[in-house]
Amino acid sequence: MSKLEQSSKDGKRSPPVKVLSGQLRAAGIRGAADSAEGYVIRAGRGRTLRVSLVWMQGTVLEVQLNGTTVMLMDETGTFAVQGVNNIPKGKPCLLPGKYVMVMGVIQAVSPEPVIRAVKMADLSEFAALHRQMWKLEVEELQQVLT
Repeated sequence: MSKLEQSSKDGKRSPPVKVLSGQLRAAGIRGAADSAEGYVIRAGRGRTLRVSLVWMQGTVLEVQLNGTTVMLMDETGTFAVQGVNNIPKGKPCLLPGKYVMVMGVIQAVSPEPVIRAVKMADLSEFAALHRQMWKLEVEELQQVLT
């Protein structure tokens, strides 16, 4: 039994899993989104991985007028992040063009992924490097977890 399966059976939430928005868009549901079971994503080479808490990175496209939701885009598509107004130090990240990381709980995967933010950080200073490495980081972590 994998560590992920074991932690899900114990009722404890697993650490965040690095994912791309395209993986969430294609995900299947495996239980309540706020449960330890969450969603099943394809992790490459025919492997699957259960996720509920995710780590994502992308460029800010739009900040909605209410300031609680932001639209981000990674190399596989767009996704929405809700609750950003409740994140300490999250507000400086809320400008179009900023490259940010967000950790959060999956709220929906279709038609577009929606994440409720737990943590957010500005990665703009070294955005070119972060963008270049992100897909490789995602692939490597998912290989380790499956």
